[in-house]
Amino acid sequence: MTVDPALVDPAATAVLVVDVQNDYCHPEGALGRQGLPTAAAMGMIPTLERLLEAARTHGTRVIFIKTVHTDATDSAAWIRRSGGISTAVCRENSWGGEYTGVAPRDGEVVVIKHRYSGFVNTRLDSVLRTLKVENVILTGVSTNVCVESTARDAYMRDYNLVFLSDCTAAYAQEDHDATLRTMSRNFGTVASAGDVIAAWEATLVRG
Repeated sequence: MTVDPALVDPAATAVLVVDVQNDYCHPEGALGRQGLPTAAAMGMIPTLERLLEAARTHGTRVIFIKTVHTDATDSAAWIRRSGGISTAVCRENSWGGEYTGVAPRDGEVVVIKHRYSGFVNTRLDSVLRTLKVENVILTGVSTNVCVESTARDAYMRDYNLVFLSDCTAAYAQEDHDATLRTMSRNFGTVASAGDVIAAWEATLVRG
């Protein structure tokens, strides 16, 4: 599809990379060891790498949103809701909490979160406002949980959304597809990495 160039204008746009970490993506990570299929998450990483390279080339900001769980942030309600799983996922300074396949470069912002949404009790909104970002491009895992939660909160804060179908992944295809339908109908533009890159390249040519 054709993406409105205004929605990916490098001067007003940030790519948000949500939870691309070993415990969520790698087959030897915490969720993979519990039997959740991580193939979709691993499979989308080459496309995400290509998108991030293009973003950096065209001057679009890249912001990594990273989950870190600690005893100090694991409330009783949080542990109960997850059935205790949160006590084994993305622990501070663990291999499981490290990035998978992609990582921030020098000078790129990293936002630490402790809940699904990248906006809950974090500095993300402050960073975006300071950088004069109006549009956010959503990528990462899982499509229907942390990426969708971050997207919804971005929409409620009046950011324009571009949600990438091939740079997000879930543990079930039906969950991934359901979120894409919801995003398209109610929250923003659903597009592919190629669509966004084409819009950046077209803008560069016209410029």
